[in-house]
Amino acid sequence: MSLELYLWEHIKKYPFIQPQDIIKLCYQAANGAEHLLEDVKAAEAYFKSEYDKVPAIKGELYEKISDEVCRVHLSAWKASGMPEKWLFQMFVASAESFSGDRKRLDEYLDIAGVVIHEGEIEFSEEEWMACLERYIASGKHPVHHSEIFHTELTAALINQREGLIDGIVHAQNMIDGSLSMLIMTKEGIYGARDRFGRTPLVIGKHEDEGYCFALESFSFHNLEYESEKELGPGEIVFMTPDGYETVMKPRAEMKICTFMWIYYGFPASSYEGIDVEKARHECGRRLAMRDREHGKVFPDYVTGVPDSGVGHALGYANESGIPYQRPFVKYTPTWARSFMPTIQTRRNLIARMKLIPVKQLIEGQKLLLIDDSIVRGTQLRATTEYLYENGAKEVHIRPACPPIMYGCKYLNFSRSRSLNELVARRMIEKLEGTMTPDESIMAEYTNPDSERYKDLLEEIRKDQNFTSLHYHRLDDMLDSIGIEPCKLCTYCWNGKE
Repeated sequence: MSLELYLWEHIKKYPFIQPQDIIKLCYQAANGAEHLLEDVKAAEAYFKSEYDKVPAIKGELYEKISDEVCRVHLSAWKASGMPEKWLFQMFVASAESFSGDRKRLDEYLDIAGVVIHEGEIEFSEEEWMACLERYIASGKHPVHHSEIFHTELTAALINQREGLIDGIVHAQNMIDGSLSMLIMTKEGIYGARDRFGRTPLVIGKHEDEGYCFALESFSFHNLEYESEKELGPGEIVFMTPDGYETVMKPRAEMKICTFMWIYYGFPASSYEGIDVEKARHECGRRLAMRDREHGKVFPDYVTGVPDSGVGHALGYANESGIPYQRPFVKYTPTWARSFMPTIQTRRNLIARMKLIPVKQLIEGQKLLLIDDSIVRGTQLRATTEYLYENGAKEVHIRPACPPIMYGCKYLNFSRSRSLNELVARRMIEKLEGTMTPDESIMAEYTNPDSERYKDLLEEIRKDQNFTSLHYHRLDDMLDSIGIEPCKLCTYCWNGKE
């Protein structure tokens, strides 16, 4: 069967397919997995990071994209329970046996152009040409699917059931991850929170203008909306301008992301009835109580890495009696949140450019600095060096959460997916000779009362050039938030689902 017919099949199967998706299909049909052979070790690390990102969704394992090449669906493979190493071995074997061809890729892109010209498709020829020109100018490298493609996969799951509500429930059950959604129909809007409630979904009410859905309750308060309802895990609500009704009751089990309070949430937000700022103050208070037990650190003042570290630092200062100061201020215009870019150098640039020093508050001072977390260690080390360069005498670090041991496989709050990106894992490798020791040994590294945990903290402290380092304990952090621990996701700290 010709590539043209395969393209037509995909357009019919995915009616909202985008130019990027068609380019990806042409590339894969022309080159298979050949690009993996350039660096198999690096390819394996990249494959694992991509595999960890995808949800497990039952479905067809593969689809043909040419007479010679088929495309394996990572989500379906993951749901099958077969080892991921088998799939990578298949990729390598395929790459060794199938010879890619740049000329063939050019031919396939020309065929795609003809199909787009002749067919009824979601995007215009102008959009196709603009995307193709950018792709050619970039060197014709492998590309990712578009975001719309992933949305279409969800829509396809919903369409596997007769009714919309049954379809939403089916999609929630099939996707092993987090998916909250809003679906607009001509009658109204369906809002569905993901089945474990990992992220929030709230309803706001305006006295004159009806109702709204939002991720964050603070987003509508200045628009004269009041918080009306927070959906439970897996709950589905149908909304019209006149009101709303629950069409699928919430599920019993919840695993909301703890990072919503520690880092990601806006200070004025509230989740499950717990204000973000209040929880951060309590985290800082408990950090100070633990430091009082240690009794060895006497800083001149406490400060927080803005913005998410500030609430924690104020709680610490209030409990300890040590004054709060701002040795640097945040300049936010033009700079995004530093965790969002996919390129590490860009993340580092943003983190540095947003902080402006107040030198008279730094020179000769002993600082106790609280940040929400240490993930890779690159940004906080740079901030520490930045303080030393401006005359700081000591820099004591108190992260507001425990060491991060596992990359999040549910949400996109952190770009770190592979273990070698995590500073805690790199130090474990230094101590144990491997990043992945036995579970019994990992249990010691997550136990704040063990000797291995103390050794880990000392290695991180030396690597990051901190004067002292004490993390927030997991038990103290969960107590700071104040809801049942079984309802909080702690996977990134202890690996428990």
